[in-house]
Formats: sequence, structure tokens, C-alpha cells
Amino acid sequence: MINVLMIEDDTEFAEILSEYLAKYNIKITNFEDPYLGLSAGVKKYDLLILDLTLPGMDGLEVCKEIVAQYDIPIIISSARSDISDKVIGLQIGADDYLPKPYDPKEMYARIQSLIRRYKKKLNVRRTAKSQCFLVDEKRHEISFKGEVLNLTPAEYEILSYMIRQNGFSISREQLVYNCKSLKDKGSKSLDVIIGRLRTKIGDDSKSPEYIHSVRGIGYKLVG
Repeated sequence: MINVLMIEDDTEFAEILSEYLAKYNIKITNFEDPYLGLSAGVKKYDLLILDLTLPGMDGLEVCKEIVAQYDIPIIISSARSDISDKVIGLQIGADDYLPKPYDPKEMYARIQSLIRRYKKKLNVRRTAKSQCFLVDEKRHEISFKGEVLNLTPAEYEILSYMIRQNGFSISREQLVYNCKSLKDKGSKSLDVIIGRLRTKIGDDSKSPEYIHSVRGIGYKLVG
């Protein structure tokens, strides 16, 4: 059973789509009110079908809120024909955009395709979790041994940059140049932030396991 959350104020349209998809073991739970949809426990659903023209809140704002809080595939389903709505929707995190009117068969095909892609992505993430560090660029989060670290924007920027260097030594100048948060503060702030990062991952500064100081160069991240 695929559980789909739908936020759509056209109840007749939602019922027709729900009846069709039920034949394929896809259950739709629809909310006409976007605020009710947002408070419906998004995590328990496998996919979201989202209209844009909604009472009290624009669908693009709903999309932004859901992308910021949850990792769920999103299909925007809208009669709005302005290409900018489609572009903005995809830019802020929607995975697909299906203009109304459409044949329910097409929505079924897109749901199947998106669910397959999402499952592959989850499998990749599970594999990556066996490593020490995992960067989720969409959420601006870094996990360490499966636990999300509580990082400031500067800490996130520096640690994610170090992770991308794949274990190579990084000069202090390189870090300052490539991390916007350090450009005005300089290398002294770098040492403070590195110290905080070590504390947050339980790394001993005298005998570090992960963030190593490289004499005369800068730092190196292992793991």
C-alpha cells in the first residue's frame, strides 16, 4: 500500500483520482485546507500531491514548509498555467509538476516512477550511513554515525567543505577562502570553530580521530 497525502481544495477532483488509484493499492488522504494538511503528520505518508491554488495559503508556500521539514517526494498538480509557477515549484524542492487537467493514468505512472527513484535514494542513504559523516545538502544537515549534528551555519559550511575533500589536507587559507562565514572573521575564528566541531563529534583535540591538524598546512578530515 502506498499512502499519499493530497492537499487539494477541489474535492470532486480528489475523489475521482482517489477512486482510480485505489485500484492500484494507492490510498489518498486529502485535505482541502493547507493548514490541516501541514498538521496531518506528513512523515507517515509516502508521497505528497499538492495543488497550488489553495484557500488561505499559496501552494508554493506549503511546498517550502514541507521541504524545509520533511523528506518526502512531492508532485505539484495545478491548473495554473504560468511557467514561472512550475519553475519556482521545482526550484524550491518539488520533484514533479503535472498540469491540470490530466488523465489519472498519467498521475499513476508518475507516482510509480517517483516512488522507485525515492526508494533508490533511500538505499543509497542507508549505505552512506555506514560511513562516519553524511551530508544532506537539501536540509543543510550533517549526520555523524547516524545522528544529526546540531551545527551553526559556519560549522556546517566548514565541516561539509572538509568532507568534500575526501581525506586530503586542506590549508587554512583554502578554508578561509572557500567558506563565506570565515572571509570577514579570518583564520582565528577557524580554530575556534574547529574546536567546537571536535567537541560535537567527541574528538580529542590532543589525539584526534577525525579532525587532524596538519603542521604547516591546516587540517585534514578522516572518516
